[in-house]
Amino acid sequence: MNGLGEVVQEYLSVRRALGYKLEREGMLLPGFAAFAEAQESLHLTTELALQWATQPVDASPYWSSLRLGMVRRFALHVSALDPRTEVPPADLIPHRKRPRHQPYLYTDADVRALMQACTGLRGPLRPSTYATLIGLLAVTGMRVGEAIALDRSDLDPGEQVLIIRHSKFNKSREVPLHSTTWEALGAYARNRDGVLRRPRSASFFLSQAGTRLLTQNVWATFSRLRRWAGLTGQPRPPRIHDLRHSFALNAILRWYREGVEVEPRIARLSTYLGHVSPSSTYWYLTATPELLRLAAQRVERKGGETS
Repeated sequence: MNGLGEVVQEYLSVRRALGYKLEREGMLLPGFAAFAEAQESLHLTTELALQWATQPVDASPYWSSLRLGMVRRFALHVSALDPRTEVPPADLIPHRKRPRHQPYLYTDADVRALMQACTGLRGPLRPSTYATLIGLLAVTGMRVGEAIALDRSDLDPGEQVLIIRHSKFNKSREVPLHSTTWEALGAYARNRDGVLRRPRSASFFLSQAGTRLLTQNVWATFSRLRRWAGLTGQPRPPRIHDLRHSFALNAILRWYREGVEVEPRIARLSTYLGHVSPSSTYWYLTATPELLRLAAQRVERKGGETS
């Protein structure tokens, strides 16, 4: 199967042009191409796809099914180029629906510890890049992919907003920023431009090489920062995406504490987060003890008002 790696890149390019992000596929499918070429198979087969999908041997059925689904969609693309291609059945690896991960709810102290841990990163720019990135995610609830996709031209200094273009579901939106956040971004930009006078990318956040940050590198670096910050003693290690969960929940908690009506504000929060509908935002709201207590107090007050 000579040139399968090139076919993978062509497939990813076509799908991304249709609005799909394919971050996970972009990391895993090149590995499948290398695996297939190492087997010296003449064409893509179900057996070959199954062998790759079930690696490592101790992987959960859900993870194996997810990997097989990626190959299956790729095989459908390849079958138009090579009629000998076998498309694996969709139900080849039975699995239960993935349980929802319990998000870690970051405190202000946690965020400060993560940002402080960035000082341990090597290079004249990496500490500033990651500290600013983590701070921005914490105060805006942006997706990681949205933050690293920002270009310099996506910052509007007049309105003090970020313009997020073609995000999930190919939607765009504007995110207003507090003046302190804007000042932090400005400080990073001055430091970045002083370190990299001839960047190779228009990206706002830059790697030490002057290129746009890669999602897999951000995840790997965050794992190290999490360990340095001492955030490892949980049943499941905190994820960088949990900063988004924390932002949404903290907004709800603040409204309850202020005594304002929460329901009418959910739609605004949903728009700010870039969700398709408020139902997607409700999925983020984990029933923490404080949230349950505040909600119960609200119900009790309303009951007293109507009695």
